[in-house]
Amino acid sequence: MNNQLYEKRRGTLVQYYKQHRCLPSYEKVKELFDVKSKNSAYKYVEKFIEDGLVAKADDGRLIPTHKLYELRVLGSVQAGFPTPAEEELADTMSLDEFLVENPAATFLLHVNGDSMIDAGIMEGDMVLVDRSKIPKDNDIVIAQVGNEWTLKYLIKRPNKTIILRPANKEYKDIHPEEEVQIGGVVMSVIRKY
Repeated sequence: MNNQLYEKRRGTLVQYYKQHRCLPSYEKVKELFDVKSKNSAYKYVEKFIEDGLVAKADDGRLIPTHKLYELRVLGSVQAGFPTPAEEELADTMSLDEFLVENPAATFLLHVNGDSMIDAGIMEGDMVLVDRSKIPKDNDIVIAQVGNEWTLKYLIKRPNKTIILRPANKEYKDIHPEEEVQIGGVVMSVIRKY
């Protein structure tokens, strides 16, 4: 199977999944890949399964694996003084694999407001939150105060009191009088330009 054609077909599969949130049937694969027979579609699907991009569920449906979204790592780039750049395939990785330690306990939240801008968290960003992490002093957490949730630094005082501190001088610390529920620890910030 031609490697360039295979990569094109893989891209078509990823686009279909992104648009429909499910993988195509064999009949749809035949149509998407513009092949004449179901046997040709079957060969592509078997290659995708062999490469670990998709798997078969118990009922025979195709399901995506984390490898479907793997991106090529081409090396590194200097953030200081410029250096000669050479593109070299160093590895591949899935962003899920890179960012998520515990998928069952991890979720995304959209950020509203500007109370955490000095921590590099802007309105419109998304934060990746792990509810299985035990929050430590100075972690950025999702905390419930009263009936509302907020994103702040967790400051633990020796007298066991908690302060929720914004990362913007325009806002004051929150000194909760009632018990604070921590919904999770922020592990990553995701921003699209």
